[in-house]
Amino acid sequence: MAVASGTFQRLARSVALVAALSVAGQVQALAPEHEMRRLMLATEEAVNAGSWGEAGEYLNRLQQLEAEKPAEYFFYRGRVMLQAGHLNEAQAALEAYVTKAGTEGSEYQQALKLITDVERTRKSGSADQANGKQPPKVAVIEPAGDQRLSSLKKLYLTNNDRDALLMHLNSLLDMAGWRADQTVVRLDKPADVAYEVSATESVISFQEIRREEGSRLVRKTQTMEVYGVNPMIEWGCEAAVASCWIYDPRDGSRLMQLGYNRERAGEIAQTLGQLVRHLQAPAGS
Repeated sequence: MAVASGTFQRLARSVALVAALSVAGQVQALAPEHEMRRLMLATEEAVNAGSWGEAGEYLNRLQQLEAEKPAEYFFYRGRVMLQAGHLNEAQAALEAYVTKAGTEGSEYQQALKLITDVERTRKSGSADQANGKQPPKVAVIEPAGDQRLSSLKKLYLTNNDRDALLMHLNSLLDMAGWRADQTVVRLDKPADVAYEVSATESVISFQEIRREEGSRLVRKTQTMEVYGVNPMIEWGCEAAVASCWIYDPRDGSRLMQLGYNRERAGEIAQTLGQLVRHLQAPAGS
């Protein structure tokens, strides 16, 4: 009986293990819309618990999903970015939530308060600098160099410099899409022109996603070899056409067309320049 009992217990454990693996496989195989909801719930729990690093990890995974993101995604993104001191991204995400959710949004009032907090934090930092005081490190990201890169790696939970810069660049581009109709900007609808950036050891690829009539998507990719390229990326904005432009450092032509937001365009150019500089550096340097 003891042998039979032992055999039964081993069989029961095997069945339980198979069941657990099956469940895990189902989680990995969830359709994007279900995975979106699962990660949104996990993000909400992490934010409510004050686990900002964990919340950032879930948001990074959400960003990579192709399913349409709910309004609450932008609210939690704004909270995490504000906590990390990325004021421009925090404000952009919170404004996206307010625009998308409207006054009926469950976090509408809180989002407006947080936008005010961003404004106060920015003014406080400017006042401290004017008085010769050093502002809190959490609210200030250096314009370039190792300190800024270290902050980005912490924000995106990676030890890889290139991955951190790419995730930050694509995160900014995710908010910077250009829209032909500027009268009513509906963030629940994809932009007319958007971009995704990827990189290998020495080449940066820019994929332009252009939405034409009938919602037909046209994708066009161009590559840029970084060697010999000036990492000081130029940019500019034209109010008349409600557009900002990132210029190609190779010939000065227009590389990317963005929505009209000067601060965001400047940060995109800055991050792209830092990515170029990083890829130009010899491995291990």
